[in-house]
Amino acid sequence: MRKARSMSDLFEENAKLTSKYVHACSNGHEAIQVAAGALLKSQDWLSCYYRDDSILLSMGLKPEELMLQLFAKRDDPFSGGRTYYCHPSLNRPDLPKIPHQSSATGMQAIPAAGVAMGIQFREQQGMDSWGKGESPVVMCSIGDAAITEGEVSEALYMTALKKLPMVWLVQDNEWDISAHASEIRFGDAATMAAGFPPIEVRKVDGTDLPACMTLMKEVFDIVREERRPFLIHATVPLLGHHTSGVRKEFYRDDLDEAKKRDPLPRIENHLQENDILDATSIALIKAEIDNEVNDAFEKARNAEDPIFSELLEHLYAPTSITEETGTREPKDGELTLMVDCALHAMQEIMSEFPESLLYGQDVGKRLGGVFREAATLGDKFGDDRVFNTPIQEAFIIGSTVGMSCVGLKPIVEVQFADYLWPGLNQLFSELSRSYFLSNGKWPVHSLIRVPIGAYGSGGPYHSSSIESVLANIRGIKVAYPSNGADLKGLLKSAFHDPNPVVMLEHKGLYWSKIPGTEAAKCIEPSEDYIIPFGKARTVLKVEETDNPCCSIITYGRGVYWALEAAKGFPGLVEILDLRTIVPVDFDAIADTVKRTSRCIILSEEPSNNSFSQALSGRIANECFESLDAPPQTIGSTELPAIPLNEAMEKEVLPNAIKVATVIGTLLAY
Repeated sequence: MRKARSMSDLFEENAKLTSKYVHACSNGHEAIQVAAGALLKSQDWLSCYYRDDSILLSMGLKPEELMLQLFAKRDDPFSGGRTYYCHPSLNRPDLPKIPHQSSATGMQAIPAAGVAMGIQFREQQGMDSWGKGESPVVMCSIGDAAITEGEVSEALYMTALKKLPMVWLVQDNEWDISAHASEIRFGDAATMAAGFPPIEVRKVDGTDLPACMTLMKEVFDIVREERRPFLIHATVPLLGHHTSGVRKEFYRDDLDEAKKRDPLPRIENHLQENDILDATSIALIKAEIDNEVNDAFEKARNAEDPIFSELLEHLYAPTSITEETGTREPKDGELTLMVDCALHAMQEIMSEFPESLLYGQDVGKRLGGVFREAATLGDKFGDDRVFNTPIQEAFIIGSTVGMSCVGLKPIVEVQFADYLWPGLNQLFSELSRSYFLSNGKWPVHSLIRVPIGAYGSGGPYHSSSIESVLANIRGIKVAYPSNGADLKGLLKSAFHDPNPVVMLEHKGLYWSKIPGTEAAKCIEPSEDYIIPFGKARTVLKVEETDNPCCSIITYGRGVYWALEAAKGFPGLVEILDLRTIVPVDFDAIADTVKRTSRCIILSEEPSNNSFSQALSGRIANECFESLDAPPQTIGSTELPAIPLNEAMEKEVLPNAIKVATVIGTLLAY
């Protein structure tokens, strides 16, 4: 407690220096944090919030380590200078594990619950066993104001539903920056937790260190033994600033009252009244701590700054899949629907790798996915490995962070691309940034399957194309195969990839029911067939000719519009199937443009502000000398949504006639 206070006092004395980078300290919260942090063992897991420096100190970290992050230094042990003070990422064998911590309020809740769900799964499957009283605890520390976040509710719901071995530590200082609890909340975290009865709720005065220590030890012991969840509501004063950038004197009118609840004088009085330490001893300890903190401050402020080139080392975790291997068309192989190629890929993965599991909406054995893409998996692998979740897209996606951290390989499904939006916050804030912001400590394996595209009058909420949004999330990979062989090979590749992957699977290609898409049904590849990301496939090659030619660069259903249109221009159209959007095989794109000197980028999305339009611009920039005509883009009509009416749906989408018209114009340019 004294060490954390000495640090925050020093930061305030040097505010002009320390406020260069925003930070928050635990002033007023120290007692409950020390009581909790001191109980954490090396097998435990912690998710912090941005005011938890007392937890970090109490579990064994040094002031200098925290200050290296304060000054965003190269040797910051958490992020290498990439992110804020008290945003730890820790993966040391001798200390509790801390996955990457986002700064977005409450966003740590779902990944933390994912860790607990993963630990529970490993214990149920017999992967891990622990001695008496040694089973790991997952603690998620969070502010009371964050409890109003919808994603926190999703995490609490799953904690209750699955009875996860978790401790939710809610530190309630009654402030949400400048908004007070009296104006923005009814009740408190305990009030909300009453809606999740499997979570046992305890309340404590978070300034009373002996009471906090007694309660936290009792709760930790129960969780280690009984493997069930608790929520601790600790009331504390906020004695410092919200952050260094939002100072308390700007808006607080309760500072004098808050000082009366300071936990530090309270514990010092307790020590003296119980003849544990006298005033002289306390003063000597304070002087010793101050000297340690001052020395650490000077070392940290003068430490080496980050090197820019090192930032580029953690864009993606390296994957072992770099070459196409296996047999794409085995001798005597059978024609197989695209949906069945995916199903067989999943069966093969789950049979070989016990750390794999599948969950999402309606993927359980009763239905096996609304497109039957998971049919029979529940029966074959059981309810523990294939299970339904509530309608919680954020949890489905964000929980894979925690599952991955504990060594599992989650495969999840969002039922339609239109429903991915509630999960986008977790995908962007947590999954995509974990490897980079943790300085390489926490790559996230997450395979997210997403049926996509317009098919069968799905209407405005079952037909969207969203690949351009996904392509702009740095740190994830995006695949969009056009046939069963590629889907199977890319699923295998994605499973072995240590990075988050979104697999976009066009619903209209699953069964090849749309005229012209019969080639999506193909000979199923061998079990060991695998395709690296970033390798395009030439579907149709131009012949040697002196006549003008063009390339169609496409993916997904676009391949079949292109093939149909190319029939009117025999030998003059080359079709390149990208297969993956991120990474994109620009070498193959440049090669085909060099051969034909003209190109069309074809997709189902509207073209304006899209991936296709961006790719067109890159081609114009990097392949300019090879071009005889400006690159063209073809997409759906510029509308907010796909209409329900069947005839209108067809009008909105690209088709072979529209593509042929552009081919003709381009060849005549």
